[in-house]
Amino acid sequence: MTSKPISELGRRERQIMDVLFRRGKATAAEVLADLPDAPSNAAVRGMLRHLEEKGYVRHEQDGPRYLYSAVVEREAESRSALAHVLRTFFGGSRENAMAALLDLGEPRLSPDEFERLSRLLDDARPDGAE
Repeated sequence: MTSKPISELGRRERQIMDVLFRRGKATAAEVLADLPDAPSNAAVRGMLRHLEEKGYVRHEQDGPRYLYSAVVEREAESRSALAHVLRTFFGGSRENAMAALLDLGEPRLSPDEFERLSRLLDDARPDGAE
């Protein structure tokens, strides 16, 4: 397994990983169909092989075709990407990042979302602060 974050991949490689995260498993043809401004079939197959060599993707035989899937877990990768965004755009400030998300406006938080965030904030409250 690779220890390099997906954020270090090229744009097209990240798009392929997004397809695999979304679908779970996909053939090269399915990946190709989901890509914006799709390259050639041969290019997608080559990128999938390259991603496999780098340790990001694996394949399994399914009859005459290969099914590709991500080796890295989506949740771990999303945390890594979010940490990168936090450092890059918000100077490491979770407060500024959360404020920016809430300032996006519409749609407003649902009551369930608000309750969940309130619980998370209560859990993160510094000791002795009320």
